[in-house]
Amino acid sequence: MERVKVEAVTYAYRTKYQTIQALTEVSCTFEAAKMYAVVGESGSGKSTLLSLLAGLDLPAEGDILVEGESLRKMNRDHYRRDVVSVVYQAFHLFPLLTALENVSYPMELKGMGKKQARERARQLIAQVGLGDKICRQFPRMMSGGEQQRVAIARALASEGKILLADEPTGNLDTENEQNIVDILKKAAHDRGYTVIVITHNPEVAKEADCVYRMRDGRLEREERGA
Repeated sequence: MERVKVEAVTYAYRTKYQTIQALTEVSCTFEAAKMYAVVGESGSGKSTLLSLLAGLDLPAEGDILVEGESLRKMNRDHYRRDVVSVVYQAFHLFPLLTALENVSYPMELKGMGKKQARERARQLIAQVGLGDKICRQFPRMMSGGEQQRVAIARALASEGKILLADEPTGNLDTENEQNIVDILKKAAHDRGYTVIVITHNPEVAKEADCVYRMRDGRLEREERGA
């Protein structure tokens, strides 16, 4: 099922001295229950595409459709809160909250009772392979791999169906990298998420169901074996 459709999207931004053409007529589709990788050199436009998919900005030209509805016509606050979640390389956990509180926070923010939210948070933390002990720990007490798993658990707590990951394994060793990739694949294949991973890492891209390559603001779908 087609969940996200990007139609001829063009985007530019201005610096003090020039206008940078970040994306040029980008078109692609992202289906439910699949994991995608978007690869390319730094400055090729990957992060700009992620920003638009996250609803942080709108294209200058073209459109992004989510289950057939234009992002331009959607309430973007609702979209960012209930439809899409983003996992960053830098984790972005709240430093003064425990792992359990970090994961339960978005659920409580949407009105779920504290007890129910905490119980659901425990389940999500277990689903990303962490034990109950981590629930009581603050981010400074966790390893990088543990923090990234908690960040993914928090993203899954939103119950949206689009999960964006910006270099999610960039700060991790090989073992933790594979663990994170396995969790993202499971979110796609077992829970029906559309998972879109921005990555420089060819080993991560190799695990995706489909790979798109960004070159100078243009997107191409890579065939397997290319």
